[in-house]
Amino acid sequence: MINGYEVVVGLEVHAELSTATKIYCGCKNSFGLEVNTQVCPICLGMPGTLPKLNERVVDYAIKMGHALNCGINRICKQDRKNYFYPDLPKSYQISQADIPLCHDGYLDIILENGTKRIGIERIHIEEDAGKLLHSDRFDGSLVDFNRCGVPLIEIVSRPDLRSSEEARIYLETIRSILRYIDISDCKMQEGSIRCDVNVSVHKPGEPFGTRCEMKNINSFSAAVRGIDYEAKRQIALIESGGRVVQETRRWDDAKGESVSMRQKEDAQDYRYFPEPDLLTIVVSEDRVKELKDSLPELPNHKILRYIKDCGLSRKDAEVIVDVPEKAELFDGCLELGCKASRLAANWIIGDISRLMNEGRQISELGITPERLKKLVEYIQDGRISNASGKIVFDELVSSSGSQNSPDIDAIIEEKSLLQVSDQAALEELAARVLAENEKSVFDYKNGKTNALGYLVGQCMKASGGKANPGAVKEIVLKRLGEL
Repeated sequence: MINGYEVVVGLEVHAELSTATKIYCGCKNSFGLEVNTQVCPICLGMPGTLPKLNERVVDYAIKMGHALNCGINRICKQDRKNYFYPDLPKSYQISQADIPLCHDGYLDIILENGTKRIGIERIHIEEDAGKLLHSDRFDGSLVDFNRCGVPLIEIVSRPDLRSSEEARIYLETIRSILRYIDISDCKMQEGSIRCDVNVSVHKPGEPFGTRCEMKNINSFSAAVRGIDYEAKRQIALIESGGRVVQETRRWDDAKGESVSMRQKEDAQDYRYFPEPDLLTIVVSEDRVKELKDSLPELPNHKILRYIKDCGLSRKDAEVIVDVPEKAELFDGCLELGCKASRLAANWIIGDISRLMNEGRQISELGITPERLKKLVEYIQDGRISNASGKIVFDELVSSSGSQNSPDIDAIIEEKSLLQVSDQAALEELAARVLAENEKSVFDYKNGKTNALGYLVGQCMKASGGKANPGAVKEIVLKRLGEL
């Protein structure tokens, strides 16, 4: 709620599919190549050319449909969406209008206070347009047609989101699913995933207000800022006696504001009609089932499992699940029966994530599920200290890739890292330290509790850092109580 108004948000997510070739021709589907080098008469819309549908595009869309609990239209068609824009050489886009490939699904997003179900209206396939280039190096604008014909799926939510925060979580969940089922690289900086945002406001109990659509959203954080701005703009307009009109607006993230582009089009403005150059799409029931069975465990399901089975916080679970390689490492530990799953999670969230942020891959670190399980269990069982565990970890990383990479036990032995937990040895050590530090013993007995830390520290120093600090503290406390 903002100033007594409820905010209603609907999202249209456009994800470029990571197929080898474009949707209707054999041109390479790759980002960053020299402008206008990955084009042919088909994706340039030359007269007399005939498109041919890339079957992999249909498979990828159906996989996403299953991931979002959609019904699948096994028989559907493609349609022409007619409009003129300089980056669209055919003056129409091949898309799907009344019969999308996937329909009527849902996605459960994970909020602080539980889950919320967001309806998915449809998922359809379509081709991307070219890209306008604006630069101070030349007057006007130029067009790069390499992106023409790149395959897209458009995921349209129902107006079930009620805040910019819910929208952010929804978008991050969609991106994570796309990565897990391996159909899009989701690189926002390359335009692989983009979204249009629809926002309206109304007083509770009243019908939904008039919605406005915002385009040019190039990051999830920009979507959050755009939703908040647009909601406040509409509320201020209504409160001042004005009326919200249905329109398309362009979000300017640098200025933190949206500006009107054009009156919002309706479906009839695009003059949709069935694409005459393409056959009806017919997918067998067996193929639909095969694609469903090929799905891995989805990220939102992993998060809930980690919270329930491992006691992780939502935030920690999301950090692990956000990158499939991290989740694969953590799941590998769990499958091996790791008794220190919380500690394994902390190492993945901490040191391993730090190295990945520096550009390293887990496969390059020499950290396998077996090694991580052994390392964290040694720490939890008190065989080595957490500081010694860091030494072992750094040694594994630095020696990764070498033919004679040492194992954990060899590193511990070579560097004398084994922690002393022998009760008799620690009793003798504690007795000696207390005898040598009578003043600190006197201070503790007279209420100066910080003396305990000093005495435990002296025990650790006397052991060369090899004593088990937990066991040492317990023994020192017991002996102090006996004095």
